[in-house]
Amino acid sequence: MKIFTVTKNELIYFGTAAIIFMIATILFGNYGLRASRVNAENEYIKWIEFNARLSSLQKAMKFDIDSYATETPLCWIELLSYAAAKNWGNMKDEKNINKYIDECAKKLNDGATIEELTADLKLYNYFYETYYSVLGGFLGEYELVENNIATRKYGLKVFSPIAKNYGYSHYDDFGNSRSYGYRRRHLGNDLIGSVGTPVIAVEDGYIEALGWNQYGGWRVGVRTHDAKRYYYYAHLRKDHPFRTGLKEGDFVQSGDVIGYLGMTGYSIKENVNNIQTPHLHFGLQIIFDEVQKDGINQIWIDVYNIIKLLEKNRMSVVRDAEAKDFDRNIKINNIATD
Repeated sequence: MKIFTVTKNELIYFGTAAIIFMIATILFGNYGLRASRVNAENEYIKWIEFNARLSSLQKAMKFDIDSYATETPLCWIELLSYAAAKNWGNMKDEKNINKYIDECAKKLNDGATIEELTADLKLYNYFYETYYSVLGGFLGEYELVENNIATRKYGLKVFSPIAKNYGYSHYDDFGNSRSYGYRRRHLGNDLIGSVGTPVIAVEDGYIEALGWNQYGGWRVGVRTHDAKRYYYYAHLRKDHPFRTGLKEGDFVQSGDVIGYLGMTGYSIKENVNNIQTPHLHFGLQIIFDEVQKDGINQIWIDVYNIIKLLEKNRMSVVRDAEAKDFDRNIKINNIATD
């Protein structure tokens, strides 16, 4: 039998290596514990993909609106989140998603609770938080005021970014390549229309940004009251991009005219038309933590199907000849804000 022997130098080598390994384990172990504690204290969602299809949004929304003020009110965000969790997040699979929406609605109407239905769905809470962050301000109570008479209603209380009776076209161009300045992804949806088309505030919020940006030209940024959503409207009209008097810090209501479609941007110099085709760049940023607002972990979602959902909810406008501006034609009071 062959006997292996170890020299003195080999003993010193292995002993030194063992000591180094032990020290490294202690140091990196402590570092890992500290990092874990920091991450736990700053836990927030850093990425989402919103790819719910129009038919699914419409189906879930109809269940919600139709069941309002009944014995079993249904929440469209719960229905969508249940379907997403059951289908492992594949919202592009409309057939299965819509089947799960119907399934959830039926079980809830039969007496089950959403807690019971989702007890074993480990992804449900994640999907609920992400879909609520996107859609939380869309449905609710509001007052429609006509001839000084207020009528309470429930339904969509947000509007398309393009005013009623103004034509536009679009396709799902989210993620397409852009090269001005540097190569990057397109983080919005381009709505191609005519210069001067009134641009509408989709949701209540505060003007957080207003002015020139070399990429977006004249642009407006509206932050919602809950600070979760940041609506970005870019390439507004040369010379008269914004509603007269609009300024940072102003509160705007869903349906208000905030600016006018144009073709400005792609220039360091202000008030320059360097965009080839007149259009509104419309983007929606989701913010779970304030460090995401302008940091490297920004979350911009695909708004194509949201635009399609809002197509039938467009604000009519009237022109003020003296001010050379447009104003909303219908007064709506937002009653319930989440």
